[in-house]
Amino acid sequence: MTQQKIDTYEIIEVCLLAGKIMLQSGGETYRVEDTMMRIASAFGIENTHSYVTPTGIIFSAEGAEPTKTKLIRILTRSTDLKKVAVVNSISRSITSGEIGIQEALKLLKELEHQDISFPFWIQVTAASIASGCFMIMFKGEWNDFIPAMISGGLGYLGFLYLHRYITVRFFSEFLAAFIIGLVSLIFVKVGAGHQLDKIIIGSVMTLVPGLLLTNAVRDLMAGHLVSGLSKGAEALLTAFAIGSGIAVVLSFL
Repeated sequence: MTQQKIDTYEIIEVCLLAGKIMLQSGGETYRVEDTMMRIASAFGIENTHSYVTPTGIIFSAEGAEPTKTKLIRILTRSTDLKKVAVVNSISRSITSGEIGIQEALKLLKELEHQDISFPFWIQVTAASIASGCFMIMFKGEWNDFIPAMISGGLGYLGFLYLHRYITVRFFSEFLAAFIIGLVSLIFVKVGAGHQLDKIIIGSVMTLVPGLLLTNAVRDLMAGHLVSGLSKGAEALLTAFAIGSGIAVVLSFL
């Protein structure tokens, strides 16, 4: 195998790894494709083609040699925009010539295995505060602020905990919504809460798939129909899970 062939495969590996990290972390389809194209161009491969969906990436590079194509599967997806920003930073360093292919591959592999998300307690605290604020935003009463905080915090805590053990995201979201509805109902029954609907609405907002909906619309507008429709379907399924969990609790009334 010639050095040129080795370099081509290494370039494809760098491009795919960058795209994989971005897609797993909540990056938009167009951003993933643009980043891979820019990295390949910086290493001397101008003619590239990519096909990105939420569950896989196909990338090919054309040149004097026969076209080389690789496929990778995306098995898990979350929201970690910090990783997206770091990949963008590495991509800019590549295009400016500051780092080479070996260093870029090393940095991306290190980033892939890093957990740079906020600590568990910060996520739960932020979800609690956001739940109370959302409740006020939806014209709830201030005396329901604490119940909304507790309901939203416990629901998000349940989601994070259950998601570690339940591989199907639908069930963890369903159970998290059920916890929110049940805790909110208990607060109202004991007299600590007053507006059940406002408490529930504020609390479930931390589970609402806002990033998925935004990316789905953005991809559809950019012409990425398969990606846009699949992300929209995933967001719809999440909304159904949240609604089902709350509906089960309300059936107790």
